[in-house]
Amino acid sequence: MPTYAPTANFDLSIDDIAEEAYERCGLQIRSGYDIKTARRSLNLMLAEWANRGLNLWTIQKQEKTLAANTTELTAANLFGANANDSQQIVDITDVIIRDSNNNDFSTTSISRATYWNYAVKTTSGRPTQYYFERTINPTLYLYPAADSAYTLIYYALVRMKDSGDYTNNNEIPFRFLPCLTAGLAYYISMKRTPDRIGMLKQIYEDEFQRAADQDGERTSLFLTPKTYLPGV
Repeated sequence: MPTYAPTANFDLSIDDIAEEAYERCGLQIRSGYDIKTARRSLNLMLAEWANRGLNLWTIQKQEKTLAANTTELTAANLFGANANDSQQIVDITDVIIRDSNNNDFSTTSISRATYWNYAVKTTSGRPTQYYFERTINPTLYLYPAADSAYTLIYYALVRMKDSGDYTNNNEIPFRFLPCLTAGLAYYISMKRTPDRIGMLKQIYEDEFQRAADQDGERTSLFLTPKTYLPGV
């Protein structure tokens, strides 16, 4: 009879990922600098992943108190407990306003030009629109200004955690381990084995695409055509 492992918790530490990546380049880690440069490349790649769209495991639900007459939130009023915590936000995906009766109301994202063209930004009412200014210390602008106290609830796409110590594990779903390793091999090849760049880049892109395809939301999409009847 076959014997099966009783666990399903396979993971790789930073040094294991680096070792596998070097082997794919036909190399071995021989010095402390080898693993140091691998960790630097790994952190650069994780930063690059933030440009590839939504990574669902990095989305965090946030709830913040919205006082009357509030037109904008920044720093700790927007995210975290410290002034610079909001720098972790890459983008905001959804924003709702909850009133004192626990009723939730959706809001609409608007552009910077639309928001700045509002002549009176202190118009009072329940906020129905927001503009998220994606600066290093971001700001969330609301329109109209809150006419009473509300609770602001939103989902924030935040930065991935750094690699840190070599014995750490990256905070990613296990499904992304193959593309993480393949990506690091590609990054190392740019510095050490340029003859393998093309092959390793293709493997990396294929691995990432498969993982990203499985990281989407599985909901139905319904499209309703708009009927236009001239002269009616």
